Amino acid sequence: MSFINEANWDRILRVVVGLVLLYLGWSGVVSGTLGTIFKFLGFVPLLTGIVGWCPLYALFGFRTNKSERTEEATS
Repeated sequence: MSFINEANWDRILRVVVGLVLLYLGWSGVVSGTLGTIFKFLGFVPLLTGIVGWCPLYALFGFRTNKSERTEEATS
């Protein structure tokens, strides 16, 4: 797919970080304002990891999915 700009390792890392942030926020390990921030902030890496597209990567023309770039160049 041409809209995926994240490599598999990047996607896995984002999903793990998102799940950790959500766990810390929702389980009460981190409470108060920081816990609330974790509750909402955890969805960003989780969703971008699941979808495989990061809007900041697209904005700055950055990508970690090198194999996608070589496929586009050869076609």
